[in-house]
Amino acid sequence: MKSGLWSRGESATDWGGLSARTTGSTALLRLWRGFMTARGFIAAILLVLQVLTYGTNHTTPLAPLALAALYLVMTLAGARYVRFQPPLRALGPVWLVTVGVDLAVFTGLQVLQPGSVSYTPLLALPVLMAAVLGTMPVGLGTTAAAALLLLGEAGTRWLQSIGDPATQFAQAALTGAGLFAVALLAHELALRLAREETLAMRSRSTARMHALVNDLIIETLSEGVLVVDANGRVHAANPAADAILGQGLSSLELPFALDVHPAWRPLGELATQTFALRTAQSREIPIAQPRGAPREVRVRTRLTPSTDARADSLCVMFLQDLRELEARIRTEKLAAMGRMSAAVAHEIRNPLAAITQASALLGEDLVEPGHRKLTAMVQHNAQRLARIVDDVLDVSRARQQRSLPLNEQLALDATVRTVAEEWVRQSRRQGVLLLLDGGGCDVRFDVEHLRRIMVNLLDNAARYAGDREGSIQITTQQGSNGRASLQIWSDGAPLEAAVQRHLFEPFFSSESRSSGLGLFICRELCERHGATIGYERRTLSASGPEGNEFFVTFAPAPARLTQ
Repeated sequence: MKSGLWSRGESATDWGGLSARTTGSTALLRLWRGFMTARGFIAAILLVLQVLTYGTNHTTPLAPLALAALYLVMTLAGARYVRFQPPLRALGPVWLVTVGVDLAVFTGLQVLQPGSVSYTPLLALPVLMAAVLGTMPVGLGTTAAAALLLLGEAGTRWLQSIGDPATQFAQAALTGAGLFAVALLAHELALRLAREETLAMRSRSTARMHALVNDLIIETLSEGVLVVDANGRVHAANPAADAILGQGLSSLELPFALDVHPAWRPLGELATQTFALRTAQSREIPIAQPRGAPREVRVRTRLTPSTDARADSLCVMFLQDLRELEARIRTEKLAAMGRMSAAVAHEIRNPLAAITQASALLGEDLVEPGHRKLTAMVQHNAQRLARIVDDVLDVSRARQQRSLPLNEQLALDATVRTVAEEWVRQSRRQGVLLLLDGGGCDVRFDVEHLRRIMVNLLDNAARYAGDREGSIQITTQQGSNGRASLQIWSDGAPLEAAVQRHLFEPFFSSESRSSGLGLFICRELCERHGATIGYERRTLSASGPEGNEFFVTFAPAPARLTQ
């Protein structure tokens, strides 16, 4: 559809152009049906009138009765079979079987029954129909034809010496002028109707698009959204609100009362307070959950502006899980701390290397055991600082390099066996058991990165594991979903709940002499390769002891290309 259709400024005087009308106007189609109904109604009345006239006066000719009956048949057939595509563009077939038939029938009845009944007022029907449903040439042409018919009837009466010819011609001229005025006004009103319809359709389309965009935004918001009326009924809720509130909110049929669950009653009280004070409110409310402890939720309310005096405003409630908010803030702080730590580590590295080298040179010249012990302490602590610096810089490098070439693959079982045997030789740890059942699969992982993860996890396991055979077990498996996994289990004591929550966070450690970056680096390396790392407390067999297990689930490797 052209954007300028039905605009007053475009071809405003060219009533015959296609740009003046919208071919798919539903308003014109409704008017068409209205006119066709009116034609059938008038045809039925004319037929009844002719039947009554003939019944009361048998000397009346049958021609008007036959013409009225034929007109009724033609109007019914036209309403049933004529297909109208607005507007009437020319004096074509559609015009002939509708407006043309009306003009001919009304004129014929007037000619067949001169002086008895005046049918000239019925000429307004075809004139209005052509002016409303047709272009300007069709409307003016129909009105001119009606005016000529009126003048012709006046001329016929003058030739037959019936009445005053001057009065009859003046009456015909005035009636024709009135028909022209009615046609112009009706056409202008039809244009206005079509313009308003076009604007309404455009506005409705825009409103529908805005509604869809708003729904999409609300659906994807991380904040929960509830729309509550003054009676405490919820009219809209997004998935985030269901996740925060729980209690099967998504299964409830809208609208529902906010106090349907006792846990939500504080929300209803806050909404009531918002309506009473007519101001925005903010409060932190504990919301009971089906399982576990209550969830602390920050609730903010806003009232929508009401433009209708008969309708009250709605209260929009924004729900935010404080745990997620605190986690986001903590992540931002840790990111800032990591950037600062990396910058500090770069500055520490050079003087630390100088201290290490100087203590080593000094130790070569010292003879007394006390002095050599002091230099050994300096070297040991300098090396410890160097490891911490390396850990901090490794975190920075892992975050900067987030992708890995697809061709970086390794055989899981063979690599795990090699790394485990190297670690056992270097650590001289006894009781390590290997259970490799990866099925010879390949995984998308860098060899050095996997060695770094395994050494870190094995060092942690050795720190708390016992000395018996099988106190540390290294296992590989091929999952049913096609993803291979690596498990490192040890029979150490269970970790506290507070430790488990922060296990993979940077700078967190239960050991005073640890940097707290080992498991964090393992997680960063796993995420870089599309793998996941986790922890659980489990037993390997029904009769075996419980232990701590760290597991790495690898991303499936793409198929290797064969030559």
